[in-house]
Amino acid sequence: MTTPGLRRELGLRDAVVVGLGAMLGAGVFGAVGPAAAAVGPSSPGLLAALALAALVATCNATSTARLAGLHPLAGGAYAYGRRELGEWWGFAAGWAFVVGKTASCAAIALVAGAAVWPEHPGVPAAVVVVLFTALTCAGVQRTARVTAVLVAATLAVLAVSLAAAAGGGLDLAALTGAGTTGTTPLGVLQAAGLLFFAFAGYARIATLGEEVRDPQRTIGRAVAIALVIVLVVYAAVVVVVLGVLGTTTTAASPLPLRDAVAAGPAPQLAVLVTVGAAVAALGSLLTVMTGVGRTALAMARDRELPSPLAAISPRSGAPAVAQLVVGAVVVVLVLTTDLRGAIAASSTGVLVYYAVANLAAWVRAGRDPQRRLWERPVAVLGLAGCLGLVAALPPAAAATGLAVLAAGLLGRLVLSALLNPGRRAPGRG
Repeated sequence: MTTPGLRRELGLRDAVVVGLGAMLGAGVFGAVGPAAAAVGPSSPGLLAALALAALVATCNATSTARLAGLHPLAGGAYAYGRRELGEWWGFAAGWAFVVGKTASCAAIALVAGAAVWPEHPGVPAAVVVVLFTALTCAGVQRTARVTAVLVAATLAVLAVSLAAAAGGGLDLAALTGAGTTGTTPLGVLQAAGLLFFAFAGYARIATLGEEVRDPQRTIGRAVAIALVIVLVVYAAVVVVVLGVLGTTTTAASPLPLRDAVAAGPAPQLAVLVTVGAAVAALGSLLTVMTGVGRTALAMARDRELPSPLAAISPRSGAPAVAQLVVGAVVVVLVLTTDLRGAIAASSTGVLVYYAVANLAAWVRAGRDPQRRLWERPVAVLGLAGCLGLVAALPPAAAATGLAVLAAGLLGRLVLSALLNPGRRAPGRG
């Protein structure tokens, strides 16, 4: 029996909005501080980390967009890994994404919840997740419309905040790092690893590949446009924050842009940054929940997850069962855990997901002589970047993420042995 497909309802603008909603999350307000702490007192080191993160993201985006055009299916790197490398590679990517991004959903919801009720952030976070679960079940067009509103609000807050912070002038000596020492290559790598996740949202466009019109043309253009916009925004935030606060103060701040605005000529506008962080978190949460649901749908079609998750609502055209399950799990998480260990698993999982995408792109490029000369080097650079950033993560964080990934692979191996004694061992499907 053939499983019905998702509806192709998203155009170029919708796909760009989804990418922006995923990338312009709370990280644009809060990721600069931890990255500055990792890189040390050198402002040029932080700028180098941003450039490195952007380079790795560009390589990953190029590989992902190419594969999405060839395999315009739900699931992103899960689908690409399965078709280009084999079942086990696909499962590794899908498992890493579903587990890691489900934890991310809970963390993002808690960020928004803390802005509403700091003493009990889980309660408003759970309410938001329930509302967004209903929205994701209503169809991808409605999801894209709400995301567009949230993205527009986030960009407006960022524009006003940057103008307010820069109004008092920027310290060029702070930007050039004059007189500072202590930055190490490992610090730059760790900072790049933290900033990389600011760009990682372009995968959401790929996971919705089955719902994009003219995917061979649209996905690549949407990924490129969204990535350029986000790079410009992040570069502006980093330059302004460093120019106002300097690296040391930036590293100590949970919301550096807020403190930069507070230090400017209009400190009363600092509250906008707090509001903007919450709005950005909501936009990111909505797109991540949508992406996890689509990946769960793709895995359920191949019976890598329970088959009821593959059900598509005839009314909305959305994978309603998968979205309901994702929402239920996230509600449980926001009410029961602080997610510190889960977020470490999420960080590693995202890089593993992209590593599989790059490896699949490398294999695919080997079959096309016209693309081999430029696509393979890009895929190798992206793969090396992902593995390097995993290695640069704090050991405890990487160990937690790899343990979760290994548990999923072991579980699949055991189930395969019990249910399908004749099934082949890990390798190409």
